[in-house]
Amino acid sequence: MNLAEVEQPDSASPRLAEDGGAASASPTRHRIMACVMEWGQATAAHLADHLGLTQAAVRRHLAALAAQGLVGVRGRRLNGPRPPGRPAQVWVATDRGRAQFPNAYDQLAIECLDYLRGLGGEGAVAAFAEDKFAALERRYLALLEAEPDLAPAAALQRVLSAAGFMADVAPLRSGDQLLQHHCPYSAVASRFPEFCQAETAAFSRLVHSHVQRLATIAHGDGVCTTHIPHPVAHKEDL
Repeated sequence: MNLAEVEQPDSASPRLAEDGGAASASPTRHRIMACVMEWGQATAAHLADHLGLTQAAVRRHLAALAAQGLVGVRGRRLNGPRPPGRPAQVWVATDRGRAQFPNAYDQLAIECLDYLRGLGGEGAVAAFAEDKFAALERRYLALLEAEPDLAPAAALQRVLSAAGFMADVAPLRSGDQLLQHHCPYSAVASRFPEFCQAETAAFSRLVHSHVQRLATIAHGDGVCTTHIPHPVAHKEDL
């Protein structure tokens, strides 16, 4: 997602931003930003219910965040029936808003990987990325051992969220859509595609299916999106 895709809300006001100060200085605004990031999108009503605030208070905070360029309105429709009246505004984080959740030591990591590539060649970075996601695979397998009835996509969502990826799962007729609303490695992955490749390969191994990566934050998309198709039944299983 880029800023051009996000509408500016009708109620945005620079005065509110000045009154409220920086988002990082307000614990409530930080919580609102975290919810918007984790959920991918949110309405004032959903935020108010989750945070125990009035909708009016949430709208004031959202307007202040919007005036700082941290959130914006994208689309006016949510899944499910819509009650009568004006459609609810659906809020999403902008690229600038995502930057409020810093990825520590990005530049140092990039320099180290450049150095590793210089020493070990192209395959050295790929091997490092594969080792990194091998740790995630081990956590996934441990979770399934503890909860054997857990669906593969749900298990992936759990381990990814615990690792800071703010993951979610959306069921589809053809399978599941795995959504990662944050990527702790986005700056590194944008320079070294081996990380996205290793992650996708790990997902395929864990769910025993050929998953399809549809979008990545590292390539400028708003959310990392991976399609996990339903398993294909073999003749001997029928």
